[in-house]
Amino acid sequence: MIKKELRKIYKQKRKELTQEQIAGFQQSIEAQIERLDFSKIQNIHIFLPIEKQKEINTYPIIDFLQAKGKNIIISKSNFKDNTLTHFIFKKDTLLEVNNYGIPEPVNATPFEVTEIDLVFVPLLISDHNNYRVGYGKGFYDRFLSECKSTIKTIGLNFFKPIDKISDTNAYDIPLDIMIYPK
Repeated sequence: MIKKELRKIYKQKRKELTQEQIAGFQQSIEAQIERLDFSKIQNIHIFLPIEKQKEINTYPIIDFLQAKGKNIIISKSNFKDNTLTHFIFKKDTLLEVNNYGIPEPVNATPFEVTEIDLVFVPLLISDHNNYRVGYGKGFYDRFLSECKSTIKTIGLNFFKPIDKISDTNAYDIPLDIMIYPK
């Protein structure tokens, strides 16, 4: 199936999730993350959830990683050129929700993309080759292409991967790991 169709289907599937389903999925995802080895990773980029899109709540994951002494990096979106700028996220970082419902830093210190060790990537659905379908603007494909070659990537999703996304292209970057409720 092509990305456009998958985007429509999985946005709808996510809308139909109940709060109870989401809570159970969250627990499974968080438990899997807590079992990962972060010993060689210091700078972790993670997305902040768009609540109206019922995205995975990453705040408990952030708390877990900060308790382990990791630097958390978040982004601000530029919708003119579909790029991200990156900032250190601390307990006192002020957030403001933009017009698309994305929480973004107001008073954070910029962070260099090449210093990021691991990226948690949002997605609507992935396939068994670890390609993903996002919202279609290419923010994360552009971002990941700027990262160092040793970057580790983890996709977070409420749904198990499908067999194949049929219209992947040279700009699509497969992720290293997909985490979804088991």
